[in-house]
Amino acid sequence: MESLFLATRLMMVDLPGPTLDAASRAHLERYRFGGVCLFRRNIQSPAQVRELVAEIRAVLGPQAWIAIDQEGGAVQRVLEFALAPAPMALGAIGDAKVAEAVGAAVGRALISLGINWNFAPSVDVNTNPQNPVIGDRSFGADPKKVARLALAWARGLEGAGVMATVKHFPGHGDTVLDSHLDLPVVDKPLEALERTELYPFRKAVEAQISAIMSAHIRFPALDKRYPATLSKKILTHLLRQKLGFKGILVTDALDMKAITQHYSVGEAAVKSLQAGADMILSLGKPEVQASQAAAIRQALENGSLSREQARQSQQRLQEAAERFPGLARAYTPTQQKRDRALMERVALQSITPYRKPLRPRRSDRILVVSAGRATEAGPYGETLAVEDFLQLLKTRFAEVNSFVYDPQKAAEFTGELEKAATKADFLLLLSVGRGGLGPQEAHLLKHALTLGKRASHVALWNPYHILSLRKPAFVTYGFRTPTLKALVRVLAGAPAQGRLPFKLR
Repeated sequence: MESLFLATRLMMVDLPGPTLDAASRAHLERYRFGGVCLFRRNIQSPAQVRELVAEIRAVLGPQAWIAIDQEGGAVQRVLEFALAPAPMALGAIGDAKVAEAVGAAVGRALISLGINWNFAPSVDVNTNPQNPVIGDRSFGADPKKVARLALAWARGLEGAGVMATVKHFPGHGDTVLDSHLDLPVVDKPLEALERTELYPFRKAVEAQISAIMSAHIRFPALDKRYPATLSKKILTHLLRQKLGFKGILVTDALDMKAITQHYSVGEAAVKSLQAGADMILSLGKPEVQASQAAAIRQALENGSLSREQARQSQQRLQEAAERFPGLARAYTPTQQKRDRALMERVALQSITPYRKPLRPRRSDRILVVSAGRATEAGPYGETLAVEDFLQLLKTRFAEVNSFVYDPQKAAEFTGELEKAATKADFLLLLSVGRGGLGPQEAHLLKHALTLGKRASHVALWNPYHILSLRKPAFVTYGFRTPTLKALVRVLAGAPAQGRLPFKLR
């Protein structure tokens, strides 16, 4: 049993729902994992989360980690407290004090629930407009600015009692594949990686950041064979030895297809620990987690994974848990109100004008043109609700109507759009998806701008949509409620102060 528990304390797992059902409880009791990562499916209310966290720790012990992805913007699991803007929105502001304040507010909300490990912030430098998975999750395209803002955000988070994690080492900002779906390859020379991808991580190590998450990406300049998560050359030789990182190394989720399409579940678990990871993110069905536990145990017993290395990892995790004990802290209604006001101020500061976009008049008949009333995207089904924006718009403007088209068949909607536009004074063209605009959709939106009506484009999630239209626009970097409120205020006349955190090509 000693080998089993030495193995499982280096594993973090997930749960199927908002309660610790009998089967999940028995699974945790049997394996005594090192922690649990929460997702939106585990969250119903603050009181429910506190109870769930307490039950998990009652089974796994007081030092068990409770982790989450609470980055801001689209990637937020806890939606019951102040909603943070996307990192790229903070990049549009460019103020490290603002970034630190936002990180602190995120931390206050999480620690009030007993959550003591946040898999954020991303220090990926988003240099590729076609990046399907990072985009607004990055602070921008300048490595120095990314490092400055992300580390300020992390300071705020950790000051509130939650451990930060910079990710995805050695950098996910220049990919055209989503590692949830396939294995990306970043084939750049070492000098280019040093200048851009590695710079924020180097600064994070110098700042003694507590944890780093690995990327499921292959970098031939660093390791011709293995993706970073499974590469000893990258995790041990580069990160530990060359850069001098002494904190916790956690893998990205091992259920992502970048890994599962190329390695068995047991092989991936063992190889990532052999490469230098301290903890694996073992998500999925209990039988997958059991298989990974068995594979790690066998590796410990046959000597292919060093017991001494495993004990060092366990020691790092224990020492960090003592610094971030996960004891729930009070989050007063007054502080919650202050944090909500902070997020609304920051959202307003981040709205970015591109090419002097027009605004509707209060008396205008506004036609909002969008691809659907709700758009779901991202690996965990983040949902953008256009209907919420319409309701907020109606509080400021006399008449608001909507025109919805199918982005896959956008060319078929030209006639209908022309007819609808005859009854409008102002066209507000929302591009709403996380991915790029397809040719048909871009053509339809461009056509709307030729109909003789006053109009503006709003890039409501993916800021790089402005590159598809090259027309006057407002860029929001996200769609959470504070951002939608800020956008309505800007459309009604408030100044748009943000600056694009990337260069246009």
